[in-house]
Amino acid sequence: MASCSPCTINTDEFYKVVLELTKSCGQLIKERTSSRTKKIEIKSSAIDFVTETDQEVEQLLVEGLTEAFPTHKFIGEESVSSGAQCLLTDAPTWIIDPVDGTMNFVHSFPHSCISIALFINKLPYIGIIYNPMLNQLFTARKGMGAYLNEEKITVSGTKNLADSLIMMEFGTSRDPERRKVILENQHKLIPQVHGLRALGSAALNMAMVACGAAEAYFEFGIHIWDIAAGELIITEAGGVVIDPAGGEIDRLSRRVLAASSQEVADQLAKELSQFYPERD
Repeated sequence: MASCSPCTINTDEFYKVVLELTKSCGQLIKERTSSRTKKIEIKSSAIDFVTETDQEVEQLLVEGLTEAFPTHKFIGEESVSSGAQCLLTDAPTWIIDPVDGTMNFVHSFPHSCISIALFINKLPYIGIIYNPMLNQLFTARKGMGAYLNEEKITVSGTKNLADSLIMMEFGTSRDPERRKVILENQHKLIPQVHGLRALGSAALNMAMVACGAAEAYFEFGIHIWDIAAGELIITEAGGVVIDPAGGEIDRLSRRVLAASSQEVADQLAKELSQFYPERD
């Protein structure tokens, strides 16, 4: 598989299987969103949560995909949190965030989703972001465009930062330096853009850029499972995904900037105060 060129890789079966699994797991999330009796555990900080639903959804996705494709590899948020290595190789690798926006899920705020991508030769070939609470199914396959509920989507195409709505997040880290940078960027951007928004989910923030509802999203401290699906959906919708300081995206750097155009991406990168988390 590693020696195949992009045009020779047929992802039809991969896509069919993962889409069915994602929809099934999405219904599980939807059923549990309104529950006030969620089992919650603390991860890296007092505001970094994991629930039994996160763990169960990841397990269901991994088991279903392993049964269908026994040689495929996995990078899953909950597996890595439990000690598995975050290793991206040329092998077909499913990158999974079972509930992106866990804080939202805990509070029954209807902006959380399954984010799952298939990388082959370290490049994205399938991306799915599914928010079952609002019935938003974002999908993309390499070279085949991006879709919301099977309707083709495109980025807004805006080329000026001054005309842009920007997605950003506070995140789950309470690191003082990171908080300082976030506040600096808010202070810098508020006078220069139409507005700032945060959905509490990296994947859904990226989906908003892909469908033209926002012009850019940036964040420091995310992980590859937060952005893997969103990267493909944005680029297939005509947008760009780069490093927040400019240049090529480094998917294990825990840094991302996505935009409706290269022009907006470059303008935003020049304005941002930078923060460099520990790499995955």
